[in-house]
Amino acid sequence: MSRKPWLVPLAFLALYVIWGSTYLAIEKAMTTIPPFLMAGSRFVIAGALLYVVARLMGAPMPAKGEWRPAGVVGLFLLLGGNGGVVLAQKSVPTALAATLVAGTGIWMAIFEALRPGGRWPSRPVILGLLGGMAGVALLLAHRGEGSVDPVGAGFLMMATITWALGSIYARGAKLPKSPFIATAVEMMVGGAALLVVGLALGQYRGFEWSQVSGESLLAWAYLGIFGSIVAFTAYVWLLSVRPPSLVATYAYVNPIVAVFLGWWLNQEKLTPRLFVAAGIIIASVAVITTFTGARRDVEVPNEQCA
Repeated sequence: MSRKPWLVPLAFLALYVIWGSTYLAIEKAMTTIPPFLMAGSRFVIAGALLYVVARLMGAPMPAKGEWRPAGVVGLFLLLGGNGGVVLAQKSVPTALAATLVAGTGIWMAIFEALRPGGRWPSRPVILGLLGGMAGVALLLAHRGEGSVDPVGAGFLMMATITWALGSIYARGAKLPKSPFIATAVEMMVGGAALLVVGLALGQYRGFEWSQVSGESLLAWAYLGIFGSIVAFTAYVWLLSVRPPSLVATYAYVNPIVAVFLGWWLNQEKLTPRLFVAAGIIIASVAVITTFTGARRDVEVPNEQCA
């Protein structure tokens, strides 16, 4: 890692900015594409492309015992995590969904502490996590959207829990040595599961690709290329080289990006409360980053720094 110190901040930037924009892209894509068909096809195609490219660049095939753990991670993160988000966004506004998902950071800290050999974050990190949630709560109050659909909120709660469980499981699982191959397998398995569930739910009835709008198709392509291949690969890699509480800071920054995009693209108003909330969130992320970075909990495998 010392040879390429810029990779970590670049990966975090991808999570902060790209994943903050995917909520709006998901909403646009689902206007003419059924939720699980949209999500499943996005991940299966992106995973297959990434796998082929990684193999052509010399990445080794997964060992026999590495397929199953990678598939389990894919089921937790994509079927449970992303699947819950796309279902929720049928009834929960984009920025509110991004805001509620910020609870992922707390769940990751809890599950990391409860796993064998795990330990609780330091007090400053816990304060940073709580501060981030406080900033997100203030941001939620800014939205003024009224009551949140309880079914949609339930899907989001399920999504945050399964995403956090999958993330912590991935840290100790025997995954493929190449983060690109690991990501590809996770996306193919998770995407296939989303397609199967979509079929079981009857989301294909009456759907025709000829009815897909250009805006939905563009959003779907953006999700596949940037949301899946770029940002998801960065996330899987960061989990192997940085503590979960630090990686989870993306969940606090994403709502800021989502609200900014709402202002930029949908002419939503920015208020002083929004800037105060953003300041609290940024300060909390700085605290988490400072006090987590001081602890070398994870040694970086050389084969994952190439």
